[in-house]
Amino acid sequence: MLRILCVYYSRTGKTRRTMEKVAQALNAELIEITDGVNRRGAVGCLRSCLDAVRKSTRFLEAFQPSQPVRKYDAVIVGTPIWAGRCSSIVREFLKKYGRDCRQIAYVVTRGMEENRQEAVFQQMDLYTARPHLCAVSLKADCAGEDFWREEFLREFEMKLAEQGAKHADEAEGN
Repeated sequence: MLRILCVYYSRTGKTRRTMEKVAQALNAELIEITDGVNRRGAVGCLRSCLDAVRKSTRFLEAFQPSQPVRKYDAVIVGTPIWAGRCSSIVREFLKKYGRDCRQIAYVVTRGMEENRQEAVFQQMDLYTARPHLCAVSLKADCAGEDFWREEFLREFEMKLAEQGAKHADEAEGN
C-alpha cells in the first residue's frame, strides 16, 4: 500500500475542505500546516497577499506526520493562490521539505477565474527535487470543482502506478 501525505494550508477553509476530500479518496494522511500568524478578515487577507508578493516566509508551527516526509511515496500539497503565488506557509513547507518528497503533486484553490496556475506550479517546483507529478487548480465552490478534483485523483493514481512500474523495471534491470 502506498504511503501518501496530504499537507495543506487554508486561510478560509476552502483548501481544507478540498484536501479533506482528496485525502479521504486516497486513504492518505492529512496534515494542516500554519505559521501561527492571524490571517483572518480583510487585514489578514492583505497581510497574506503581501507575504506572497514578497515571497516572505516565517517558521512553520510544529506538525507531526506519522513518519518523516522523505518516507512517503508521494506528497500532495494544497494551497490557496495569493496574488498569483502559492501561500507563504506552503512556500516555507516546500523550502524545508520539498527536496525530501519522492513524488509531489499540487492542489491549488483560487477565488478568481485567473489562468495563472501554471506559473504557480512552476514557482512551487523551484523548491522540489523533481517537477510535480500532476496538479490541479480548483475554483472553490464552483460547479466543476468536483469533476476536476476527480480528474486530478485519477491522473495522480495513474502516474503513481506508472512510476511504480518504471522503478520495478529498473530494479529488474530491464
